[in-house]
Amino acid sequence: MNVAELLVKCLEQEGVEYVFGVPGEENVDLMDAFYDSEIDFIVTRHETSAAFMAATYGRLTGKPGVCLATLGPGATNLMTGVANANMDHAPLVAITGQAGLDRQHKISHQYYDLINMYEPVTKWNAQIKSAKITPEVVRKAFQVAGQEKWGATHIDLPEDVASLDIDETTPLQFNERPHTRASEAVIEQAVRMIEKTKHPLILAGNGISRQQAKEELRAFVQKVHIPVVHSFMGKGAISWQDDLSLLTAGIGGNDYITCGFNDADLILTIGFDIAEYPPKNWNRSDTPIIHIDTEEAETDANYPVALNILGDIPANLEQLGKHMSAKEQDNQWITDVRNKALNELQTFADDTNFPVKPQKIISDLRGVLNEDDIAISDVGAHKMWMARMYHAYEPNTCLISNGLASMGVAVPSAIGAKMAHPERNVVAVCGDGSFQMTGAELETAKRLDLPIIVLMWRDDGYGLIEWHQLKKFDRSSYIKFGNPDYRQLAASYGFEAMSITAADELKPALEKAINLDKQVFIDCPVDYSENMKLTEKLGDIIC
Repeated sequence: MNVAELLVKCLEQEGVEYVFGVPGEENVDLMDAFYDSEIDFIVTRHETSAAFMAATYGRLTGKPGVCLATLGPGATNLMTGVANANMDHAPLVAITGQAGLDRQHKISHQYYDLINMYEPVTKWNAQIKSAKITPEVVRKAFQVAGQEKWGATHIDLPEDVASLDIDETTPLQFNERPHTRASEAVIEQAVRMIEKTKHPLILAGNGISRQQAKEELRAFVQKVHIPVVHSFMGKGAISWQDDLSLLTAGIGGNDYITCGFNDADLILTIGFDIAEYPPKNWNRSDTPIIHIDTEEAETDANYPVALNILGDIPANLEQLGKHMSAKEQDNQWITDVRNKALNELQTFADDTNFPVKPQKIISDLRGVLNEDDIAISDVGAHKMWMARMYHAYEPNTCLISNGLASMGVAVPSAIGAKMAHPERNVVAVCGDGSFQMTGAELETAKRLDLPIIVLMWRDDGYGLIEWHQLKKFDRSSYIKFGNPDYRQLAASYGFEAMSITAADELKPALEKAINLDKQVFIDCPVDYSENMKLTEKLGDIIC
């Protein structure tokens, strides 16, 4: 057995089902070892896409996804997806091939020091410099990636080490992680603080889904009647239909939800990372914060933590709920905010303007998807609309990358999501700008026979950048580009391709796409003149 074969045995021990990546010369030993393994190697069309797929698979299964690239450009391509996973707290193990140890001391073909390059974008990384440390390196990579807070780790395997023979070695066993909780004194202090307030507010973040704390959060909320605002990545922590849901915050300006923050006299942030939504955008009155998470918060002038409740989020919420008395709140203001936000979406349900307005696209999409179906938003102007107006019933049913927020994430992530949940409908929502960055993965979806739906909002430019330019300069520059015939392009990949030519065609097209149960691409022109109308509207809202 060689080191590459041992590494694959270690991956099998970790329960790895898939490895996503692109083969290369310096990882040929690993590729040969996968050939005789029960692990399926998923060949992707780009290394960044491989990391996106693995990260989404990891986020939805709770087990680190695995991606692979060769050295040099393969590894640098992979890095964007690894960084994205790390900042979004998705569990990921990245493996790179590397130049042999005999040429790492000098300038050499395709050689860069990947350990130093990957260090800032991972929780931990290491190079396998000798055969015998392979089980330790693999076990630690999975252990660290899966520890709170989830993130990315990296294993670098030089080609000469990969081919070394080694005596039969046993992979290391998985150790159950201990659960920690806050002390009784901390819980009691939190109870006293909450009971003194008139308008407490909860901000639910990514950690709710990561820690599977949905049931405990919902039980706590129903007992104490504290309204819940969701970050982009916390959508669905409580159902949008719950009267205590204040939907989603994250759009700049005085949105309806921002007014809720202004009225709060205590904010409980639960599973929230400030990378999700900068505190200066929502805590303008220095409202005190109870920070409920697995780790202490990042230091921020607009994030004044009055109390940390650290440890296992479900356990701490359960303890907090047990100590709290059932409490009725004067929540008429919540109803007012909800009605304004929900009425805005309803207003556009029957809109007939073409190109289709963003609000209409979202209304139709929400109308056809089931409560547990998965919509994945790419990065662009459509992301802001999806975050604000696509309302979720459950966690991890509207996936929005809002840490690194890398363009091109939606189509690869839809592939990873469909592999994790083949029983659910999965829709990649992307712009024409973001689609072209990873659109070649349509071939991957077709090859794997994964019936995903790609809903592309087409505006022939970088709409989000234009939006920012218009807000700041009242003019735009260098954001327009040409496009192919997307219907022909998607069809050439084997997708059922549809083009929307009138607003009333979209909902039937989405319904047809779901019923076909195959790969479907929908090209939908979008009217982004609504962007500046929204900006003006937010400017007129008075809190």
